[in-house]
Amino acid sequence: MLLVNVYLDKSPIEGIGVFAKAPIPAGTEIWRLDPRYDRLIPVEQWEAESGAVKDYLDRYAYPHRSDPRFIVFEGDDARYMNHADDPNCDVSPGDRAYATRDIKAGEELTCDYNAFFEDGFEFLGDR
Repeated sequence: MLLVNVYLDKSPIEGIGVFAKAPIPAGTEIWRLDPRYDRLIPVEQWEAESGAVKDYLDRYAYPHRSDPRFIVFEGDDARYMNHADDPNCDVSPGDRAYATRDIKAGEELTCDYNAFFEDGFEFLGDR
């Protein structure tokens, strides 16, 4: 669940992005996994899906790093955070994310998708 105020807008990186409504100081916790709002979906259920549902989950969910029996589907706008090779948010702790530097109001929040995938992230493009 995002812990900072954001808005969605067209991203120069990919499709829709998450943007800071106000400045965010370096070190601020910006997101925390919260099962009350973020959905943990059993891998078997995800694998059994097909069509539009499977495509949506493939695009917006990711492996739960501390429990490989689940994928995480974020219940808020955090699912629209885009990848950057030099991100301004650190998602490596797994259940939390922090601003790695000062983020300006209007700046897109980004993370490194490689943190979610054991073998690294491979961009699949628009589907």
